Amino acid sequence: MKSKIIKINSISEFHDIRQLPKPEHPLISVIDYSGIIHSPKHDDVSWLQTYYSIALKKDVPGTYRYGQQSYDFNDGLMSFFAPNQLLNIKYVPNDSNKKPSGWILLIHPDFIWNTPLATSIKNYDFFNYSINEALFLSEKEEKIIADIFKNIKQEYQSNIDKFSQSIIISQIELLLNYAQRFYERQFITRQKSNHNLLQALEKVLTNYFNSDTVIGLPSVHYIAEQLHVSPNYLSSTLKHVTGQTTQQHIHEKLIEKAKEQLSTTQLSISEIAFQLGFEHSQSFSKLFKSKTNQSPLEFRQNFIN
Repeated sequence: MKSKIIKINSISEFHDIRQLPKPEHPLISVIDYSGIIHSPKHDDVSWLQTYYSIALKKDVPGTYRYGQQSYDFNDGLMSFFAPNQLLNIKYVPNDSNKKPSGWILLIHPDFIWNTPLATSIKNYDFFNYSINEALFLSEKEEKIIADIFKNIKQEYQSNIDKFSQSIIISQIELLLNYAQRFYERQFITRQKSNHNLLQALEKVLTNYFNSDTVIGLPSVHYIAEQLHVSPNYLSSTLKHVTGQTTQQHIHEKLIEKAKEQLSTTQLSISEIAFQLGFEHSQSFSKLFKSKTNQSPLEFRQNFIN
């Protein structure tokens, strides 16, 4: 049975659903998570929100289930959601006596409309990470983030003037840049898991190009699905570990396989191109030359006695 989808069209609607006081500003709201009231009717729902949501949560009782991943919030954890992303939550209560804490920042796109942030916010890859790729914070990092939430709340609670929006947007940018820094720290401190991901990627690509039923180049989305991560998180991790994107890794493995075929078989260029998933051999030859500075035929000449 599919979970119920709840579409929330405004920040005011979110406040109503969570039994919170009306927002003090229609387009931006900082919510103290300890004041959230959980309703049993929201135990298994899918949220579709039309605004940005940035959350820092800790000691949340129970387990939330996002897709196939179960997650608890014993540690300080940040999550980021862009407008119109579907968030599946299954709440499983437990016996914890811990009091939940944290903050949720809701930003309607209209608040940042016609500002540089409206464009630059799309460059922060973590808005497209899965919940199991969330950001874990140290106590020191938690304090930095919490202080920024409080600064934003204090600003819109003050008398609104012509400086208010730009000051709040500056604080949002500061928050996002700190998150970017902390994600970089997380990539560095997860060297073992990053290495395992790289090994798994190598295996997926090898199996794909060794398959008898190769149909076109594998997409980044397909590779990410096989590795059970989001496409953006995969590319971010690979760029940190190897300096290359997922697409570059795909091309690298393709060229490796092509070189093997060109040097050890009598297959024609067209046959090799077809085996590697190319509908037209010209496309294969163009890609091969762009990566090796040689045409497939020129490369093969090196192995002819």
